[in-house]
Amino acid sequence: MTPTKSVLKKKKIETDSKRYNRAVDRQKNRDKHHVARVLLELQSAEFVATPYIPEQDTQGLTPFNEVESETCTFTWKGKTEGPGKSLQPCKENDKEKLNELDSRINSEIQRLLSENMALKSELNSFYMNQESFKEDNEKVKYYTGLPNYLTLMVVMDLVSPFLKMKKNMRLGAFERVLLTLMRLKHNFPLKDLAYRFKTSSSTVSRIFTLVIHIMFVRMKHFIYWPEREELQTTMPLEFRKHFARKTSVIIDCFEIFIARPKALLARAQTWSNYKHHNTVKFLIGITPQGSISYISNGWGGRASDKYITEACGILDNLLPGDLVLADRGFDIADSVGVYCAEVNIPSFTRGKSQLSATDVETTRKIAHVRIHVERVIGLVRNKYTILQDKIPIDFLIHEKDEVPTIDKIVNVCCALTNMNESVVGFD
Repeated sequence: MTPTKSVLKKKKIETDSKRYNRAVDRQKNRDKHHVARVLLELQSAEFVATPYIPEQDTQGLTPFNEVESETCTFTWKGKTEGPGKSLQPCKENDKEKLNELDSRINSEIQRLLSENMALKSELNSFYMNQESFKEDNEKVKYYTGLPNYLTLMVVMDLVSPFLKMKKNMRLGAFERVLLTLMRLKHNFPLKDLAYRFKTSSSTVSRIFTLVIHIMFVRMKHFIYWPEREELQTTMPLEFRKHFARKTSVIIDCFEIFIARPKALLARAQTWSNYKHHNTVKFLIGITPQGSISYISNGWGGRASDKYITEACGILDNLLPGDLVLADRGFDIADSVGVYCAEVNIPSFTRGKSQLSATDVETTRKIAHVRIHVERVIGLVRNKYTILQDKIPIDFLIHEKDEVPTIDKIVNVCCALTNMNESVVGFD
């Protein structure tokens, strides 16, 4: 046999085998369909029992009451079965058994219905939808970082009108906002969120980027610089005691790790000698009451605290007589003085054997109240753990005159933090 004929014969055998398997599968499907039709007919069949009167008794020779206790006919879809056929005759003593059976069946149906409702309710609690979050503030707090369901609905009312429902979109507005908050809160991977919301990773990524942009635009007014009268009216007692009512803002910087850029210039601009890593640095300002009143744009980790403070625009908010509390790295007395304001920073120990008693007391007072800004920074980063992880470079890339995604994320996290209880007590 030539090689060509051998190959053709082998292909013919494979083709016949596949044809045979397809025929077997079709036959199995036909059998399944036949069984299903029979079951449906049985399920919808109506059995009606009527007295059976033999042909010889049709002349009225046999009393009706005697026949009723002995035999019955059964009608199923127009077909009648009499005695001596496959169906058994109906007897008087079977009535009690039938009633008992009917009662047991009804009880079982009620039990199954109750169990079904309980299982549906339990199953809904595992779904990531609006119904599962109602009246469950602990679940809201765990997954979103917000204090309760009412606050979550405030965020929904701000964002949902701008989330259009597309034709092939399976997730509603609530699910999309919830997905975004869950990623901010727990930094779930895209694949994890895709499984939770029964969609694809690429869809999760697009939803996150879109919702973050809408939340940034709609919620940035939650971070605002209050008027002097508002600050002085609600000034905490410890600030009144040490700094009268002059304190307007407490500032500090925090850094977020980023992936290592490929471009050498970007790698140099983002390198932080303090963190020994490529970072993005933000300047944050809080009020004496503990709310975030200012958050800057992102800067490369190489930029100094002093440079960011002078270049980001926070000083434009100062009024004559305001007091700024800061750390030692903020040597900005001259820049603040231009606005007729004052800055208090801890005393330097460089070149001194020890601080004077006055410097020690002043430093102690500043450190005692300046700790609040570190508590707020810790609150933001611990509540929204996406800021603790290494941020991908994609979040830093943006078109000209557009805000990078990392800036939007930080602004949204700070706005959401302001919707929680303050870490600074009035006392």
